[in-house]
Amino acid sequence: MTSSVVRIGWPGWVAKDLLLFAVLALSFIGTPWSITSIPNDGTLQVDGQADSLEAAQSDQPAQSDKDREVTRKIRRAIVTDKSLSTYAHNITITTRDGMVTLKGEVRSAEEKSSINGTAKKIVGPDKIKDELTVRTRD
Repeated sequence: MTSSVVRIGWPGWVAKDLLLFAVLALSFIGTPWSITSIPNDGTLQVDGQADSLEAAQSDQPAQSDKDREVTRKIRRAIVTDKSLSTYAHNITITTRDGMVTLKGEVRSAEEKSSINGTAKKIVGPDKIKDELTVRTRD
């Protein structure tokens, strides 16, 4: 009686593909993608260009629970208003120490007025900083 040995292995192309994948994966290790250095002088090196860390580092404390609640109420009121465009639904609403800042683009002066009116009903007219811009369809 003769015995035969059956070898089960990967086809040659699979082994080659795995080797290629491993070589490519190892070549990307250590490759800097965005931040190359953060010097102590307050600048940020991104792809060789210096940029201020002002936006990344803030001396102000995190948003309070009350500020988050105000932002949530305004956002909900704007998003549920189906007469507003998608642009208007996607504006940025920031509340800091009770002061609400509205930023972004809207489709018309009427939308801008409607959003400001909604925010004023929630926090009052003297607590709104309007940085909305009107962008008509091109």
